[in-house]
Amino acid sequence: MLDAGPTEQDTVLEVNNIEVIYNHVILVLKGVSLKVPKGGITALLGGNGAGKTTTLKAISNLLHSERGEVTKGTIMYRGERVQELDPAEMVKRGVIQVMEGRHCFEHLTVEENLLTGAYTRTDGRGAVSADLEMVYNYFPRLKERRTSQAGYTSGGEQQMVAIGRALMSRPETILLDEPSMGLAPQLVEQIFEIVKSVNENEGYTFLLAEQNTNVALRYAHYGYILESGRVVMDGPAAELRENPDVKEFYLGMSDEGRKSFRDVRSYRRRKRWLA
Repeated sequence: MLDAGPTEQDTVLEVNNIEVIYNHVILVLKGVSLKVPKGGITALLGGNGAGKTTTLKAISNLLHSERGEVTKGTIMYRGERVQELDPAEMVKRGVIQVMEGRHCFEHLTVEENLLTGAYTRTDGRGAVSADLEMVYNYFPRLKERRTSQAGYTSGGEQQMVAIGRALMSRPETILLDEPSMGLAPQLVEQIFEIVKSVNENEGYTFLLAEQNTNVALRYAHYGYILESGRVVMDGPAAELRENPDVKEFYLGMSDEGRKSFRDVRSYRRRKRWLA
């Protein structure tokens, strides 16, 4: 597990002071900077509307379809500026995003969905078949449901399909948006365990956006906390888990024990970093 922030030598993705505006008037990101180390799991944390999804879409260049644009700052991948590239070119460079909401082709089978992830590959049928077996090894439930129509599978299975399809493209970096959304706690743990195994065994780099701070900080190596489009705190995940502000405002805990939502909901007035 990584013990410190990424260094210049091992940084694969670097976001430098970016601002994002929607519809030419709505400022969503306000100087966001972060570094993602190669082979690590980096968590982008914060509540709904903090700017997590917008940050991921800025990196994968999916903003234009929603009338958004990066108006300031730079996004670097492997030392090259990439924010002017189209999404397909980012995929070719090894960056793929798993969208929030478990998107899959509902009318296709589970296996057909997975194989769409390999559509742009040119390394031959044997390599694709080997990776399909790799995906089934991580997601044995998908092997059981391989001939089932994806639209009739459960929410957890559809999330597995979405992640498996991303793996089939042989990426270097996976941007994972809200993998826990709408899933039962047991399934959330299962998904994160699989992400951890894929990271450790295959060496894939993950940047995951997640509201479930408690789970994310147990599996990530490093974390950034977003508030209202700004990074307000960052550090090794183990340190963030023990930070009193994070424990109180994001994990629902304080030195006096668990706090109720009623106690915590006025946190914006008390946060040290917003004072």
